[in-house]
Amino acid sequence: MSDAANRDLTSSQASQRHSGDGSSSLALRPSSSGALALGPGFKALFYKECLRFWKVAFQTIVAPVVTTLLYLLIFSHVLESNVKVYDGRVAYTAFLIPGLVMMAVLQNAFANSSSSLIQSKMMRSIIFVLLPPITSFELFCAYVFGAMVRGLAVGLGVWLITFPFVGAAAAVPQHPFWVIGFAAGGSAILGTLGLIAGIWSEKFDHLAVFQNFIIMPLTFLSGVFYSIHSLPPFWQTLSHFNPFFYMIDGFRYGFFGIADVSPWRSLAVVAFFVVALSAIALRMLATGYKLRQ
Repeated sequence: MSDAANRDLTSSQASQRHSGDGSSSLALRPSSSGALALGPGFKALFYKECLRFWKVAFQTIVAPVVTTLLYLLIFSHVLESNVKVYDGRVAYTAFLIPGLVMMAVLQNAFANSSSSLIQSKMMRSIIFVLLPPITSFELFCAYVFGAMVRGLAVGLGVWLITFPFVGAAAAVPQHPFWVIGFAAGGSAILGTLGLIAGIWSEKFDHLAVFQNFIIMPLTFLSGVFYSIHSLPPFWQTLSHFNPFFYMIDGFRYGFFGIADVSPWRSLAVVAFFVVALSAIALRMLATGYKLRQ
């Protein structure tokens, strides 16, 4: 083959590797076996996401644990003798602990992926993530798994500091696999939602819309501080449309073996949102939505 032909072939291959706006392609790249692969790009980005929050652990882990401890001190002191849940079968302080643990997991999983992405976009450093040969599936897994690690780390810290309030026997879950399953599912949902929010947002004000008008209201109205059976019928019905309620109620079932709804129903709702939000996030990454500009 002549040198001119070689140059033409090289130019053709280069044009196929780059999109028209000069950005690298983020299309899903299956492995040779047909399964979605997680290569060194995923490992590097996942390590970066974990190191990012671990370097400022006092702010990202210790501070949320202390904040949640204040909730426990205030609500348990004020309401312990005035609120009965599950017909008095569970003390209010013990009832409160799983809700606070799960609330910490959810809020911090969302905060990790959303803040990481919006900061990269605002500082224009997102280009260093888009240019390397990392697939959209690897990007998705790195951001979501990093968010899950932070959320679960904060949740574990909150759980450990609650032992003096109810004792080790009351704080240990009766069904640990349910606890692990809902903690992992809930953190995956909020980590994915944080990724979607970070992609959609163009500035911190946009991200605040998610936090102030979606995450916070749904969290506080999900049964963290009360059983929905203590609500009037209208608000009980409305609570069943809140996906956060199923995450927290299923998680609480793992501790006491008692729940407001069937844990299998809660698990089905959590699984549905994991799949649905993951599909949306992967589509946004694969098309480069608000990332290639």
